[in-house]
Amino acid sequence: MSEKQEKMRQCAEKLLRDGEAGYVIGWGETRFDDRTTPIFVEDPAGAGAFVWNEYAINSLAKYLLDDKYPDKKIGLFTRGCESRAINRLLKDNQIKRENVYLIGVPCDGKKSDRCTLCRERNPILYDVLLWTPEDDPPPAAGRFDRVKDIEAMSPDERYVYWGETYDSCIRCYACRNVCPACNCRECYADMSKTGFQGKQHSRSDNQIFGVTRAFHVGDRCIECGECERVCPMNLPIMGQTQKILKDINELTGEYECGMDATSENYLGRFDLDDKDEFM
Repeated sequence: MSEKQEKMRQCAEKLLRDGEAGYVIGWGETRFDDRTTPIFVEDPAGAGAFVWNEYAINSLAKYLLDDKYPDKKIGLFTRGCESRAINRLLKDNQIKRENVYLIGVPCDGKKSDRCTLCRERNPILYDVLLWTPEDDPPPAAGRFDRVKDIEAMSPDERYVYWGETYDSCIRCYACRNVCPACNCRECYADMSKTGFQGKQHSRSDNQIFGVTRAFHVGDRCIECGECERVCPMNLPIMGQTQKILKDINELTGEYECGMDATSENYLGRFDLDDKDEFM
């Protein structure tokens, strides 16, 4: 057993034993050696089920929305990606900071493609830090490479590319359900239920959902990559949100969402002196 894993188990056990948290959310084993699953532990004796390995991939913050008004604090193991997601939820008034106890666990990188472009491994928001963090890796090269490849296409080529991409979408909404920025009380996609629950399998309907969601998330995307991780059809979902982020970076300089819970959303602010050359 690793020293880090033991520290996590001891911390969770103490929180539960002292009544400081009603339950703790972390990662547990599955019957597959290369998989973990989110687990919720209420009994101090169950803290030994938590694991910390290269397959602790799932982001945990979104589960806080399932219990917005807990009787006791919710303990949550928190890396850089969870920190940014929690800041997103705090900014959107979806959770209250006093309802969560954040157990900081600096990340050493996980076995997932999405982790290769991670820009914030260390927690930026926590109540306790379980071990000394290493320096965050330098900003990964290639953050917007995929966007550049799409921009290099002609308009006709892009039309074909996205059309064929969304031909494969099955509208399972896994991307929406896992995304911390998709936290509306009721999603617009659930408001129309014509036909078979309004989920016709057509290119146009799929494209409308994908594009609308991309603009809705837009500058609020924390680039955790959970949407692509859970997509059963392996769609390049972040290619759309990253296009918006790339444009923001080129227009105003370096921009990352979720670094704090107070900054205004880029697309939600304006100045009366803003240029309006398009008018």
